[in-house]
Amino acid sequence: MARLFGTDGVRGLVGREVTAELALRLAAAAARELEAESGLGYGSKAAPPVLDHRLEDAPRRLRGIVGVDSRVSGAMLAAASAAGLASAGIDAVLAGVIPTPGLAYLTRSLGFDVGVMISASHNPYQDNGIKFFARSGYKLPDAVEDAIEARLVQEWEPAIGDAVGSIHTDQAALERYVDFLVASAPACLEGMRVVLDCANGAACQVAPAVFGRLGAEVMPLAVHPSGTNINSGVGSTHPELLQRAVVGLEAHAGFAFDGDADRCLAVDAAGELVDGDKIMGILAVALKERGELASNTLVTTVMSNLGLFQAMAGAGIDVKVTAVGDRYVLEEMIAGGYTLGGEQSGHVIMTRHATTGDGVLTAVQLAGQVRAAESSLGELARLVEAFPQVLVNVPEVDKSRVASDPVVVAAVRAAEAELGSSGRVLLRASGTEPLVRVMVEASTAAQAEAVANQLATVVARQLGF
Repeated sequence: MARLFGTDGVRGLVGREVTAELALRLAAAAARELEAESGLGYGSKAAPPVLDHRLEDAPRRLRGIVGVDSRVSGAMLAAASAAGLASAGIDAVLAGVIPTPGLAYLTRSLGFDVGVMISASHNPYQDNGIKFFARSGYKLPDAVEDAIEARLVQEWEPAIGDAVGSIHTDQAALERYVDFLVASAPACLEGMRVVLDCANGAACQVAPAVFGRLGAEVMPLAVHPSGTNINSGVGSTHPELLQRAVVGLEAHAGFAFDGDADRCLAVDAAGELVDGDKIMGILAVALKERGELASNTLVTTVMSNLGLFQAMAGAGIDVKVTAVGDRYVLEEMIAGGYTLGGEQSGHVIMTRHATTGDGVLTAVQLAGQVRAAESSLGELARLVEAFPQVLVNVPEVDKSRVASDPVVVAAVRAAEAELGSSGRVLLRASGTEPLVRVMVEASTAAQAEAVANQLATVVARQLGF
């Protein structure tokens, strides 16, 4: 049986893979696992951290917080999750529509025992997902997710009487997160004109409020969520609208977020896209100059452009490389004590401020660096000269043999010899589909395309079903 949890929680089509019943059962299972690990059961009187003087003498109750993005199914799944927590004796707080990193921040800063985020990130509105955060603000490790999944099939007795958890709404939750983001800014943004593409998602209130309080002139895009228009032709997966808007409105810069605002891509005044690689390069150099880049090291994935690696080498910054996925980046960052990491997709993690990727935080830090450097985003982005990159997906193949088939291996070695130090080849098996991704970087787009197509042909011939 396939594992329920994927690389970023449970995700799927609402009404099929993700249902209200599943949300309730998962939340209840997470609550029971939390109680087992903490030793706190229904109505335990162990002393809690005092967040309100009126609660000093109250019994210790485990507490959970639930947030959603703007999908039409979010309210249903949030209500079911809160009910699941309460049925297992945990008091639940509904934070409303909030970015995923905002939910992580509140979980940690307010001392909640568990955070539950209802979101499918950059997926279309028909999908939704459920992910959990520990009291630390970090996503749960695989072992804990497995333990929660195991509890789904175990019999248990729900809480009764006064052991049933309460459910209430925190109207101030979003404002606390906004305060944190404003306080993180390295510089005032007064005089800066910015376009913010909020993807009709969780950033719609947060991003304009933060940039407005920092003094920027804000021109918002995609800030009218209907429940069904999240990520639809807008946001970080569709930056074309933002690129046109930045040029047309003569803005200094633009920032695009995805549905749950854990990613950010930028656009300079000329309408050129500034992807995650360039954002990380700019921030890495700035942090190094301020003495805040731990071990002078950036953490990124194998999919980052060769141009980033060369730029970091020129700046005297080491690069640690991980498998694709923000969780692998974060694991490496925690293990090495590093302060900056991320992905080309715009998922940037700054552990000095946050426990997960935060799109609005990234935008604030990047805009602040532009102002602090008294430069333009386009000028700073020239630090990373990206090599032409071509990605070809080869479907319906036996992806398990991509690293062992002798003909494929020989073809990769021949391509690498042809490209030399001015290019790169990466063959990667998809984690969710029967396909192999062929990525080639070269000094020219024509060469990258030719080598990629040649390798894709070999993969299809050798590994095809």
